[in-house]
Amino acid sequence: MRITYALMNANGMGGTVRTINTQVAAMADAGHEVELISALRWRRNPGFPYHPAVRIRHLTEAGSGVLDDGPSPEIPEGEPFRHRFTPGVVDAVADAFSRLDTDVLITTRPALNLLAARHAPEPVIRIGQVHNSIVQLCGDLRPAVAAEYRRLDAVVTLTETDRLGYAGLLGPGVRTAALPNALHSLDEPRCDPASKVVAAAGTLARRKGFPMLIKAFAQVVARHPDWKLRIYGHGPGRERLQELIFRLHLYNHVHLMGQSERLSAEFAKASVFALSSRREAFGMVLAEAMSQGLAPVSFDCPFGPREIITHGRDGLLVPPEDTDALAEALCRVIGDGAERARLGAEAARSTRARFGPRSQLEAWESLLADLRAARLTTA
Repeated sequence: MRITYALMNANGMGGTVRTINTQVAAMADAGHEVELISALRWRRNPGFPYHPAVRIRHLTEAGSGVLDDGPSPEIPEGEPFRHRFTPGVVDAVADAFSRLDTDVLITTRPALNLLAARHAPEPVIRIGQVHNSIVQLCGDLRPAVAAEYRRLDAVVTLTETDRLGYAGLLGPGVRTAALPNALHSLDEPRCDPASKVVAAAGTLARRKGFPMLIKAFAQVVARHPDWKLRIYGHGPGRERLQELIFRLHLYNHVHLMGQSERLSAEFAKASVFALSSRREAFGMVLAEAMSQGLAPVSFDCPFGPREIITHGRDGLLVPPEDTDALAEALCRVIGDGAERARLGAEAARSTRARFGPRSQLEAWESLLADLRAARLTTA
């Protein structure tokens, strides 16, 4: 089957790019003819190496002036990266979609999903992948999604909870499916359960809740002063986080590590992973840390953690935004080495079994076969 994926920036280093990198590799290994369209090339070289059989096509260049104009009126407010979908970028994507000669088009963010619904040829099976939770549909984006995603052949979410939300929003006429992200590799190093390091990772933005984690860790340090917290990532909130660390006198215990291109090697130096997000579409970084044997402690936020962690078996879930509960759970795994090792071992076993690199290939191929059969039935 000829399958075309579309990303905003295929050379980026975000979670969606890494996830699609894994998907296209699995599809190529399975014998499909795979092309990847990148709406915008933001950096010269890929952040992650792609499968050699995957063809990559960049439509526009960030340094060419294509971003000089404001956002295209075709993209509704509420699309988080609306500022990058300028008229030049949108025109390039719309033209490329309208000329596609492929069996399937899989798009990966709201702007691209809407452009696929509007411009991709009718014979092409159009699938909109959702990498953000439905609660993030705000502004004019929600009514646009409700009206125009109905033109897609399917909408694929990362969690069952999100799938139910989209099914309710779009109605019975749209096929929905929940297909979680797959781990990029099962060859990453395992952690040391004796390490006295808690790891966390993500964009330094409000939705990741790092101020709550830092405040919780102040309570941890009072009971376990020999433990450290390392936060990996970059973003607009770094300065405020650094100020909070100094205000709480945690400069010897909490460290902002910046973005790492080899995050798995950093995770291997820790024994506990903390997720303090206010919301997650899935929580890929949580699954990755668990696959390396880190004992996870997470807010039970919408929507992903509860579909990754089974509380008490392979990790601990605490009420959303409850800083005291987060601190207490961290102290539980920090203070009990046997419990920490048990949770980490079970976390590695469960995530590797459920989310291996090819874990969703069969489900994806089954969905594609069903959609093709439905097209032939209605032709």
